[in-house]
Amino acid sequence: MDFLENLVSKAAAAVWGPATIIILLGTGVYLSLGTRFVQFRKIKEAIISLFAGDGDSEGDITPFQALMTSLAATIGIGNIVGVASAISVGGPGAVFWMWVSGAFGGATKFAEVLLALKFRITNEDGEKSGGPMYYISRGMKEVYGKNFKWLGTLFAVFAIIASFGTGNMTQANSVAESLYVSFGVNRVITGIVIAILTALVIIGGVKSIGKITEKLVPFMAIVYLGGCFIAILTNIDGIQTVFSMIFANAFTSRAVGGGLVGSVIRMGMSRGMFSNEAGLGSAPIAHAASKNDDPVKEGMTASLGVFIVTMVVCTLTAFVILASGILTFDETGLMAIEGNLEGAALTTAAFNKLIPGAGEYVITFGIIFFAFSTIIGWYYYGCKCVEFVGGVRMVNAYKWAWIVLTFVGATTSLKLVWNISDVFNGLMVLPNIIGVLGLSPLVFKMTNEYDSRTRLKNLKFAQETK
Repeated sequence: MDFLENLVSKAAAAVWGPATIIILLGTGVYLSLGTRFVQFRKIKEAIISLFAGDGDSEGDITPFQALMTSLAATIGIGNIVGVASAISVGGPGAVFWMWVSGAFGGATKFAEVLLALKFRITNEDGEKSGGPMYYISRGMKEVYGKNFKWLGTLFAVFAIIASFGTGNMTQANSVAESLYVSFGVNRVITGIVIAILTALVIIGGVKSIGKITEKLVPFMAIVYLGGCFIAILTNIDGIQTVFSMIFANAFTSRAVGGGLVGSVIRMGMSRGMFSNEAGLGSAPIAHAASKNDDPVKEGMTASLGVFIVTMVVCTLTAFVILASGILTFDETGLMAIEGNLEGAALTTAAFNKLIPGAGEYVITFGIIFFAFSTIIGWYYYGCKCVEFVGGVRMVNAYKWAWIVLTFVGATTSLKLVWNISDVFNGLMVLPNIIGVLGLSPLVFKMTNEYDSRTRLKNLKFAQETK
């Protein structure tokens, strides 16, 4: 078993290694240039579109519910553990490179979701289905005249396997562990409760999931981010020092946390990409159900998700860690972490330092709600991939397997499962990016056409108001 765990751990490190980071970053840069940085210049329109309502558009859930569902799956315990890991290994400078990944990742998410809406279908139950498996198979055939369904199927299989680990068992395990450590709650009881709550949400399908996530995600974000703000305000004078630490360490060639500058960039970029899932191909599955007939508008809305996850949630978590004083530097610039803490323990210790007596509960709250929201969000991703591979009838079996494995995850040691899910999570990138890059000329064309329509509309409005 130890040999197998080491083998899978090495495979996970390889899959999420420099090659994947270069592919994702390169794709983000290319799409940013091709769309003229749509993720920045269309922020105002994206927000307006998000709250504009669904009207008579086709779809199952509102654009707001679609974004909340994708955020439910994206904002997971990785936003707590991942940020701490990036800093503990790469140093404070990793936060800067996390920002870089978020800046370019917005364009990737825009392109993915645009394509998901463009090539979505209506299944036999009358629901909208879309995502990488559809724009790879249908889109690539339409543009190139060749059958790429095998590549779409490959993505779907990778996503199904990853969903059971990344989106289910590991999340349930983190909730059970957190409740046991903080309150002594038996893991079996936690597993039963999570399984029941999950069943109550997912049995109702995407509309039920959308109704829950549109309430759950804003609530958990407000509470967790509120805790972050309170923690930071207790040491507001240290914010300037935090920025200095980030920028001083981002470009240094000195050894930081046991590695050279390469580890700073690698950890920041990889954790940033892992947290916002831009390029992974998961979020487009949720947005494909949106009541929106304009793929460009839905893409703009989706790009907001990268900003929220990386620039807000991950950044504030990082600021708490860096403002707490847990990290210190000697005269050579080498970093030391108090108690050699890492992961959730590091984030918890930072919160406890800044909010004595309450910090631990902020993290416990974050882990519970972030993990549960991920479970219900990733269920939807997985069931749509199962539908693509085996048809609508297979979804019911997947649903009950999901509920059972939620309980199993809460009550079982999952070191091997963590690493296996990391491998297949990373493997989703390649078929998805092939599809996105292959269809990028279409993305650029549709974006340019949207810009032209917008300019003409604005010109007409200006003439009419004179």
